[in-house]
Amino acid sequence: MLQSIRDNSKGIIAKIIVGLIALTFALFGVESLVGLGSSEKPVATVNGEAVSTQELMRGVELQRRQILSQMGPDADPTMLDDNLLNRMVLESLIERSLLSQSVEKQGLYFSEEMLDQLIVNTPQFQVDGRFDRNQFEMVLRSAGFTPLTYRELLRLETLIDQERAGYVLSSFMTRPEIERIVSLDQQTRDFAYVNLPLLPILNQVSVTEEEIRARYDQNAAALQTEEQVILDYVLLEKVAFVDPEQVSDSEVESLYQQALAEFRSEELRDAAHILIEVDEQRDALAALARIQEVKLKLEEGEDFATLAQMYSDDIGSASEGGALGFMSREMLVGAFAETLFAMETVGSISEPFQTEFGYHLIKLEGVKQEEMPSRADLEMELRYEIAERDAERFYVEALERLADLSFSSADLVAPSEELGLEVMTSEAISRKGGTGLLGGHPRVLDAAFSQDVLRDRLNSLPIELDRERAVVVRLNQHQPSRQVTFEEARDSIELELITEVAKQQLRGQADAWLASFKNGEVPQDMSDEYSWVDITGVNRGAQDVSSEIRNAAFAMSSDQLPAFEVISLRNGNFALLRLDSVNRVEADLTEDEMAFMLSFLGSNQGQIEYEGRVQGLRQAATIERN
Repeated sequence: MLQSIRDNSKGIIAKIIVGLIALTFALFGVESLVGLGSSEKPVATVNGEAVSTQELMRGVELQRRQILSQMGPDADPTMLDDNLLNRMVLESLIERSLLSQSVEKQGLYFSEEMLDQLIVNTPQFQVDGRFDRNQFEMVLRSAGFTPLTYRELLRLETLIDQERAGYVLSSFMTRPEIERIVSLDQQTRDFAYVNLPLLPILNQVSVTEEEIRARYDQNAAALQTEEQVILDYVLLEKVAFVDPEQVSDSEVESLYQQALAEFRSEELRDAAHILIEVDEQRDALAALARIQEVKLKLEEGEDFATLAQMYSDDIGSASEGGALGFMSREMLVGAFAETLFAMETVGSISEPFQTEFGYHLIKLEGVKQEEMPSRADLEMELRYEIAERDAERFYVEALERLADLSFSSADLVAPSEELGLEVMTSEAISRKGGTGLLGGHPRVLDAAFSQDVLRDRLNSLPIELDRERAVVVRLNQHQPSRQVTFEEARDSIELELITEVAKQQLRGQADAWLASFKNGEVPQDMSDEYSWVDITGVNRGAQDVSSEIRNAAFAMSSDQLPAFEVISLRNGNFALLRLDSVNRVEADLTEDEMAFMLSFLGSNQGQIEYEGRVQGLRQAATIERN
């Protein structure tokens, strides 16, 4: 509870930025705003502008924390793919750099007065409805910002949002376009398919040793192993210094009194809701119609909890009658927060409203003020907070000592013994990365293949994996790149050749049957094991049919029916399709529905155009990834 009180300020920056733009705030370091950097090699350059390793590592760590927070208290950090996180964050940083350059080139402007107004009107910077300088500085300080760096970040993100808004708000669609889209969306098709599996043919195909050898000889120069290293390392973790038993009662009392002085009671609202999702199976129009149907039942006196169990798509609350419990405004965002906290009467039910998840109805169940928990209730949390604060100091001291020891030692024995660390050994790591703790960190890779570690066989300096972990690495084994031997490559080449032959045979058979059907004939050599699977009345979002087959059926021309086509599937199989009929539906929209679709799809079209703009910036840019 105490942490949530303090987190009211810590989460504010992210909420402000999320409200302004779609980019993830956590990915971008302050360094990019104030020109801080280092002399180390950048992880990328965008039109000559560097993306630093420091920015990438900070972004990866914050993204990791965000994901783990969303996964809940039992989240396992080892489930995260560090290589994937690195790639995602790097691409986001590259995109941010492109957008920053774009708005600067266009000369977009946001006045100092408008920035002041944004800051002054931010509720999280206010006390009793008025801007408070002390509150403003406290919130920024808790998030690691100064007023200047926050102001520059806010300016940049607002300018980027201006460009995006120009696309989203200016794009539009016409009524005939909407009617055509709705008609296509509601169209269904009747078709059939025959699955043509590759495996039976694979089992019948063989290739000779001469063919395998010839393929190897043809590609031998390209068949190279990756240069790899195996590292010894010691890991220093801040968590090892967290010891709540060493915290005194006086420290606990002091922190509790501080929290008590900072505590501001918030209004909490108890709510239940019904959610109708917009997804592949139900478009926005269908979802709106369904939520209006539920609203009508409520107006006729039916029970909210019962209807939530019957209709709500929120599996977490539907079984509980839609109950969400008490929530503060800070726990919510967007239309949900605005709607819930605008409701005046306990027991009242909102009008339908839309969020990114779909359409909602809210019932206000109760209102109360949050109370400060007692010291006894917060005892362990207070102790851990103090212990973690102290651990930060101990960790920094140990990190400095580790740097001294690793520099002056000929191996990892002295650092490990003095600091009580275990010497561990990594899995093999290439210049592109690898698995395990070290394989996904760019700074580890830079150090592992540096002259000091690889050639001179020295200890590295401490490498910070994140703000709470650091490693020192040392070369255990170097595996230079070499040509793959025939024996090592033989089995994979054999499978490659067999698969090629089998696919050629299967495709040839499928094309022969396709030609027969197009000529109005039934192939005589098509055995009973290849039977048609009939599909009727399927729409574009149907989930009970393979998406590959469904999409292919909807892409087929309906000029002459029945129509036939052969498609290749991702699993290596083929499928023979027969399109029997296209069931068209005329769009029948009310004025309200048409107005909604014009607005919704117009904005959506604008977003697509903006994404095209971003893609164009990428294609025109000179981007180097190191």
